[in-house]
Amino acid sequence: MKVRLWGTRGSLASPGAETARYGGNTACVEVLGPRGTVLILDAGTGIRRLAAELSPTVRRLDILLTHLHMDHIQGLGFFPPLHDPEMEIHIWGPASTTLSLGERLRRYLSPPLFPVRLRDLRCRLVLHEVPSGEVRVGELTVTSALVCHPGPTVGYRIGSDEAVLAYLPDHEPSLGARKFPAEPRWTSGYDLAAGVDLLIHDAQYSLAEYPEHVGWGHSSLDDAIRFATCAGVKHLVTFHHDPARTDENLDRMMANAVREGRRFAITPGAEGATFELGTPAAAGHDE
Repeated sequence: MKVRLWGTRGSLASPGAETARYGGNTACVEVLGPRGTVLILDAGTGIRRLAAELSPTVRRLDILLTHLHMDHIQGLGFFPPLHDPEMEIHIWGPASTTLSLGERLRRYLSPPLFPVRLRDLRCRLVLHEVPSGEVRVGELTVTSALVCHPGPTVGYRIGSDEAVLAYLPDHEPSLGARKFPAEPRWTSGYDLAAGVDLLIHDAQYSLAEYPEHVGWGHSSLDDAIRFATCAGVKHLVTFHHDPARTDENLDRMMANAVREGRRFAITPGAEGATFELGTPAAAGHDE
């Protein structure tokens, strides 16, 4: 299984010289199965660049949305495969208590926010509401579950025969905990992340910043590390970087975390980073 990061920024796209190394595009991750199945995790602004690199032989895509905040869906309208009548596209995402997934997506894909309506997309579009337990998508197994973040939000666990990935880009597992982490059964997202080869997890805030943002639905880097430790993951990739965080700021945050020493690898998420899972040398690298 191959994982590639196309957008790692949270809340708002922030391109510029000061964010060039880690990237300014919002959440988008590509997962390529060992037999060619393509999953796209979230549709932030990074999905536009992903589209340019897709193999012309791909005829089905599955887009797994964690939630419908704008930084996770803004790229949908600029994703050319949605306008290709030869393409079959499945969009997975949460409904709300009052609106279906389709109704929620139409709030963005319609005027005045966007000139093209959801109903006018030319691809063969299929919508699936999550959480939906465990489903098979090609050779991959996808599990979804609700996690702690404002509004209906899910995380995903994706497995092949050789490796498992967890994706929790917007997640505040320490919310309401007197001491974090608590027992696994009381920890949001634990079942999704337990024992995975690679965990992509929210780490928007520093430890000093977090007290001013309790309840906003995001983690500090320290809590992301505690969560990964609790879940027994092999490799943590930090994600959803604050839009105001410069490359130098991220370097300093990560240097402090790595100095403390961990039982697993920690890599700051950067656009273009790839991770080969299920091989002896599973590690991130830039292409």
